[in-house]
Amino acid sequence: MLMQHADLKEIKEITKTALKNQDLLQQLNGRAASQREIRQVIGDITGQQIDDSVEIRLPIRSDYGANLRIGKGVFINSGVMFTDLGGITLADNVLVGPNATIISVNHPLDPKKRHEVEMKPVLIDKNAWLGANSTILPGVTVGKNAVIAAGAVVTKDVPANTVVAGVPAKIIKKIGEK
Repeated sequence: MLMQHADLKEIKEITKTALKNQDLLQQLNGRAASQREIRQVIGDITGQQIDDSVEIRLPIRSDYGANLRIGKGVFINSGVMFTDLGGITLADNVLVGPNATIISVNHPLDPKKRHEVEMKPVLIDKNAWLGANSTILPGVTVGKNAVIAAGAVVTKDVPANTVVAGVPAKIIKKIGEK
């Protein structure tokens, strides 16, 4: 989806939500907090009930927050960045390593349109594991049980039950192989 010239009211609402959520995250990241408190604040930001089985290590960052969906049994390690205006879904039992980045927004290559925004949702499917410092780009689906190696940059969909590594990420193994 390309957001060319959103009307002023829409831009104001997006900005208002982003600023409110930035403030909540800054307050949360600046103090010690229990998992219960963290889930409550993240629930306020995302507009969803965060299950008690979810564990989140601080700091956590987001540019918007309201388009992030978190399933049950999810673990998010410290320093993770969610650029979620285009939508990010973490299905049940996903593991997100430290300093991983998930991006659902991009800009067109055409210099005349560079200030426009392209939004493409990201899905991290059940039981997937994103390694430390991995980057998931807009529009990508990471399949069930897939593993993204540390430092990988994922530019296209990752099939279920595979391990990908590198820049750009490529399949290096199928899970279950010896």
